[in-house]
Amino acid sequence: MQFESFAEFLAMGRHGLFVWSSYAACVVVLAINVLVPVMQRKTLLAQLRRAGRRSANQTAMAVHDQAGD
Repeated sequence: MQFESFAEFLAMGRHGLFVWSSYAACVVVLAINVLVPVMQRKTLLAQLRRAGRRSANQTAMAVHDQAGD
């Protein structure tokens, strides 16, 4: 084994802060790359549902107005 103890492994020969903060930054970027498209898809689907309901309501009102004439 290259390191004598787990604490030495975490210290990484006094470069631990740089190494582990780099890993943390990569994990954050990867999480953002996964979460942002999921959230955008959710928002887009909600907008499409609202637009569909709005369109259906307008169509129903137009049919109702034509039937009333």
